[in-house]
Amino acid sequence: MKVNYKFLSLAFLLLLFMSIKKIDEPNENKSGEGKLTLTQEELDQKVNEEVKKRIEDVKKKSISDLTRELFDKELKLDQKEKEIVAKAELLKKQEDELSLKIAEFTVTQEKFLGCTLENKKNKSQRADQLVEMISNMKPDKAAALLSVQSSKISVLILSKMEPIRASKIFNLMDKEISARLQKEYLNMKQ
Repeated sequence: MKVNYKFLSLAFLLLLFMSIKKIDEPNENKSGEGKLTLTQEELDQKVNEEVKKRIEDVKKKSISDLTRELFDKELKLDQKEKEIVAKAELLKKQEDELSLKIAEFTVTQEKFLGCTLENKKNKSQRADQLVEMISNMKPDKAAALLSVQSSKISVLILSKMEPIRASKIFNLMDKEISARLQKEYLNMKQ
């Protein structure tokens, strides 16, 4: 506990001054005789009693002040705890929302990837069908058809054909187109 020494010193001096003043003042009894005199021991005893009384007052005030401060701090801690709980609840809610969005995104991603894989599969099936159709054509008609197609499609179809059949088709094409497709074919294989 913190003792206010300035206050005690001031109280002591005040008591001392009051005691000295009482000694000099005439006694206010009915007889009106003489002055009130105190011995040094009596003065010390009175001062000690007054100091003890004041210290007890200070102790009581300090305890009440301390109690009040503790109560205020407890209220602040309760308020902070409520704020932390509210933030934790908000964080949990946001975490749940984020988990839900991640789950939705995963489902959408799987659908997208499924569509992409299916498109690749369908493209491969269509290419296989074209290879089948062109393989069943006569080489001169296949060469004429592949010459007018885009080079990517022509190279894809030729890459899936039997090499002997593809070479017959290359030989029947225009030399420039055949050279360009063969170059793309070789680049595709690398």
